[in-house]
Amino acid sequence: MGLFTTPIKTLDDLFTHMLQDIYYAEQQIAKALPKMIDKAGAPALKQAFEKHLHETEAQVTRLEAVFGSLGKPVKGVTCAAIDGIISETKEIMGDVGDPEVMDAALIAGAQAVEHYEITRYGTLAAFAKQLGHAEAAGLLEKTLTEESATDAALTKLAGAGVNRKAAA
Repeated sequence: MGLFTTPIKTLDDLFTHMLQDIYYAEQQIAKALPKMIDKAGAPALKQAFEKHLHETEAQVTRLEAVFGSLGKPVKGVTCAAIDGIISETKEIMGDVGDPEVMDAALIAGAQAVEHYEITRYGTLAAFAKQLGHAEAAGLLEKTLTEESATDAALTKLAGAGVNRKAAA
């Protein structure tokens, strides 16, 4: 347990902590996406990132509704996992000179973020159901569906030419 965190003794405590974690993560993702949009060369990739930025902003609002439905204060806690993924992606972005390789690197970084979010939202939705928080479960499942769709769209972009151009 961290120095400034609340002890986690129950599933509800864990659920709340993980909500705070993903709330922080979504805010960090919203800050990182504009830089990724600027670095993307392929128009379809730029569009995908712009779409996901708007979805991420809506997901932050949806998380605030989850907190509200539970009667809990809206609060984030530092998420070392998302900080690490974003930091690594920024580092790679700074090292890549070729625009086609940059697009492949951006997709790789974005998919690392998506996979983290998919695991978090899947777990949170399961916890919400177990704890009897039907409204929260529905909101979390909606976001899980969006994150899975974004991951699939990025996979399609990579396979539809981004990786081939990067390899050329």
